[in-house]
Amino acid sequence: MSNWYQESSAPERKTFWACFMGWALDALDIQMFSLAIPALIAAFAISKTEAGLLGSVTLFAGAFGGWIAGALADRYGRVKALQITILWFALATFACAFAQSYSQLLILKTIQGIGFGGEWAAGAVLMAEVIRPQHRGKALATVQSAWAVGWGAAVILATVLFSHLSADIAWRAMFAAGLLPALLIFYVRRGVPEPARAIATAAQRASPLQTLFGIFKPDVLRATMIGGLFGVGAHGGYAALTTFLPTFLREERKLSVLGSGGYLAVIIVAFFCGCVASGILSDRIGRRANVAVFASACVLTVLVYVFAPLTNAQMLVLGFPLGFFSAGIPASMAALFSELYPAGVRGTGVGFCYNFGRIVSAGFPILVGYLSQHLGLGAAIGLDAAFAYSLVFVAVLLLPETRGKTFSDTAPLPAPTPNLAAN
Repeated sequence: MSNWYQESSAPERKTFWACFMGWALDALDIQMFSLAIPALIAAFAISKTEAGLLGSVTLFAGAFGGWIAGALADRYGRVKALQITILWFALATFACAFAQSYSQLLILKTIQGIGFGGEWAAGAVLMAEVIRPQHRGKALATVQSAWAVGWGAAVILATVLFSHLSADIAWRAMFAAGLLPALLIFYVRRGVPEPARAIATAAQRASPLQTLFGIFKPDVLRATMIGGLFGVGAHGGYAALTTFLPTFLREERKLSVLGSGGYLAVIIVAFFCGCVASGILSDRIGRRANVAVFASACVLTVLVYVFAPLTNAQMLVLGFPLGFFSAGIPASMAALFSELYPAGVRGTGVGFCYNFGRIVSAGFPILVGYLSQHLGLGAAIGLDAAFAYSLVFVAVLLLPETRGKTFSDTAPLPAPTPNLAAN
């Protein structure tokens, strides 16, 4: 796994760390919210539904933010778009610490969401163009695994703050710490090169709307439609599974361990391992075969998890492969989507396909709730998630194999020197 990093040139390494840290800090800022929900409910005297709306508007705004940031990356450059989105979500998170009412927090979380979705799109296409083709899957999947790092950091930060401060001050201190990602901009400005793109001037000559809707032109429309279906299945399966799984384990399986640090650690480690494994397989057996393996494993694991007569201990052990396989699908998306589009609309396409699924996936938890009234919660989760991951399987069969694709519109990076490779 480490060979690809040792073989990387200095620009590749600097870009990798900028994207990795950006996504980890993105996760830190977003996961803060879920950990602060009880304190927010008490501070603003809101219901769980209103608290849930705070999370929903963040994801909804993130979907549009990803599409728009991708278009900005196509027009003005990948690095500049990455800088803008990092600063955007860092300032918005920091501002959340000073919200005096629920409505203010709702507005600020919406603004934060735009930067959250945008940072992934800008960073993904930047990394895809800088890293050499034979390592693209591993590098981008490792960047995706940074979510687990940020998630773990958020858990540690919340534990420390809520242990030493009152709840009303602790949640504000958490959001204030969200300003830290802004420091990453100094690293990005000094060390990360902008990929050379031969047709960048053509994208810059287009109007903003032409750039934004360029992914619907006939030559790339098929990729956009199938990529969007892929995103729906990936995000829909995750939403169907994670939204009601805690309730299923607590109320039907009578497991209280879900809220413990040990169980959270298992899930976080499983996510990290799933991302890394997906990247290795993606470069070794191809994008289509890798996604097909993980999608099939997701369907099988989910069905066993909710339908098989497992003991409580077996349920907890099975939580690792469940998190492992579900992480492998989003880890494959950045490389695959980047390889489907030419440079003029690559950022826009990546941002749209990944984030379109976020909007549509909002309907999957609703479907779980509806089906649970007739089938029971476990069956509803299993069928809904299995259907979503089946969409991923179908979508990837309709896409071409793109492993090892060389971007003719980018200038090759210099090969590493023997001394650099050894360091």
